[in-house]
Amino acid sequence: MSALHSTLAVALTDRYTRNAARVRELAAPLTNAQFWRKPHPYGNSFGHLVLHLTGNLNYYIGAQIANTGYIRDRPREFNDPNPPSKDKALKLFDDAVQMVMKTIQEQSPNDWSAEYSGLGADAKNRLEMILQCAAHMQHHIGQMIYLGYEFTRQAQPAN
Repeated sequence: MSALHSTLAVALTDRYTRNAARVRELAAPLTNAQFWRKPHPYGNSFGHLVLHLTGNLNYYIGAQIANTGYIRDRPREFNDPNPPSKDKALKLFDDAVQMVMKTIQEQSPNDWSAEYSGLGADAKNRLEMILQCAAHMQHHIGQMIYLGYEFTRQAQPAN
């Protein structure tokens, strides 16, 4: 393994590990009810963001790079009327992140520049898609931070 290839694989798996740990950290204080509740009539619940990230990783990296056969139901990620428990949703998320890290480790130096195509993706190669998915996770982590602040704010007595 070349130094650049090794450095790239380590940096990417490190980023996904840190992103997943942050999602877990933010989810920890939430009850199952809070995990699925929207604090406002607009936006998404924390849980639906977790389902969305899970679907995103399983489709764009799992189905399109790792050939897992995953079939995405994106609308359901946001409006599943019978969502899994918080623990189950986080387990599915963890499984998706593990699949991504395994896929990263399996890439050869030439695989990074292999042509990429996926419904709704504008990435031209595998490296670009893996980077976009990491950035997408960080975007939604920002929303999760906000949801945590809202639950804390709403739990405090009004003055």
